[in-house]
Amino acid sequence: MTTLEDLNALLASCPFIEPYRLRAISCSPGECEVELPYREALDRPGGTVNGPALMALADVAMWLAILTTRGTHEQWVTADFKSSFLTAARGENVICRARVLKLGARSAYAVADCSTATVPLAAHHVGTYVLRA
Repeated sequence: MTTLEDLNALLASCPFIEPYRLRAISCSPGECEVELPYREALDRPGGTVNGPALMALADVAMWLAILTTRGTHEQWVTADFKSSFLTAARGENVICRARVLKLGARSAYAVADCSTATVPLAAHHVGTYVLRA
């Protein structure tokens, strides 16, 4: 079974997400919570956390949710991704809760919701992932 320590070790080895300083904070089979620490550098004009940061957070959370069931040795990549930004996140950490809805031999479908301490639903995301050959 993939542990929280396994997921955070994987995150630490991925330079593409380094600017976001993401960390997995909880996991269970098919589910994962990832935190995006707030930094002013992530704000877009107007003081809201930028959309690409929320999308990266959700993409990583869904990817890790898949790995909780399949292990960190498999190479899963994003095939399709959609985001709906519902309420602005401002000046606080963002938590993304991802859940795998369907997992096949070579594809997975997942959802993720981003929230903060004061915003119950900042963004909703859906994604399809495929196992890279």
